[in-house]
Amino acid sequence: MTSTPIRIDVWSDFVCPWCFLASTSLEQLQQSHPVEIIWRAYELRPEGSPPMPEHYRQRIEESFPQLQQMARERFGVDIPTFRIGTDSRLAHIGFKFAEEHGHGEAYHRAVFRAHWQENKDIDKVEVLADIAVSVGLDREAFIAALQSEDHLQAVLGDIEQAQLMGLQGVPAIIFATKYLVSGAQPYSVLVGVAEEVQSRLAQA
Repeated sequence: MTSTPIRIDVWSDFVCPWCFLASTSLEQLQQSHPVEIIWRAYELRPEGSPPMPEHYRQRIEESFPQLQQMARERFGVDIPTFRIGTDSRLAHIGFKFAEEHGHGEAYHRAVFRAHWQENKDIDKVEVLADIAVSVGLDREAFIAALQSEDHLQAVLGDIEQAQLMGLQGVPAIIFATKYLVSGAQPYSVLVGVAEEVQSRLAQA
């Protein structure tokens, strides 16, 4: 395999458990193969969405133990708790700022961990600011950036691009701008895709 990195665009939402699990597989892939991961924003419940129906909320709660078991068995990840109804927009805006300042990957991992493993409310400014500081960002600059129109437009641009591409669910993992892998896939699956794509690129 050559050392030329494979570009992988990933549309995901911090409040999506499958996206969290996919991120752990992608992190492993990044350590073992030459890939460049570009995280794109997606909102499962955009601003202005109607309230979540009670029967749907109940179904999520009832299925959570199965999700926990699958996370442990297929991904080696513990998900001790979960929150329903968290607004992820500020977290996405914060990522754009973190990415701009060279701390995108660390921030991205930390937000996922905060939501899915530490039971923190990632739609709160102070929670996100604490995360930002923990990965090396300036608190006041980060808080100011959460109100930035430029960073908001970057988030909305990702969402619009997903719509134009016909992506209807996340995680959506696109290798080399054209090979789509949907859903939370374990590391072994992503390795197979990466090596097949690398082979095709080498033959092109």
